[in-house]
Amino acid sequence: MPRFRLEIDGRAQTIEADDDQPLLYTLRELEFRGPKFGCGLAQCGACTVIVDGQPIRSCVIPVAALDGKAVRTLDGLARDGEPHPVQAAFIEEEAAQCGYCTNGWIMTAVASLERNPNVSDADIRSMFAGLKCRCGTHMSIMRAVRRAADQMAADSITEGQNDV
Repeated sequence: MPRFRLEIDGRAQTIEADDDQPLLYTLRELEFRGPKFGCGLAQCGACTVIVDGQPIRSCVIPVAALDGKAVRTLDGLARDGEPHPVQAAFIEEEAAQCGYCTNGWIMTAVASLERNPNVSDADIRSMFAGLKCRCGTHMSIMRAVRRAADQMAADSITEGQNDV
């Protein structure tokens, strides 16, 4: 069986898997619980992870395509016991009902806001094209992402001032 090397949430992993095994299956076998199996067709977003700064659907990308890459999951977002600003905003805004889809919304927001936290509400709506939430918590999710974007933008300004 082929072996692949991935860095998952900052830790090197050697994976034995078939070339066509979806990354999601690999992550679940390694007991990562953030990404979920939703549709298996890259349509709902429950399986979203971040690779090279981009949110990807792990249910359809083979682990072989990511050999040597760094993968970020919801499981590894917190730092020193503190949630990522997007996670904190989701908690503060109570932006989950059943929570099954939350991984996709958070990981998509993290990838987008880490590239540029200065987003409009229209940008936020656009970044979520294709994500699904059957519980209908969309308004809470929008409020949470707006809160996180504002916090991350303020943090980047503060960091910039400290660099001077």
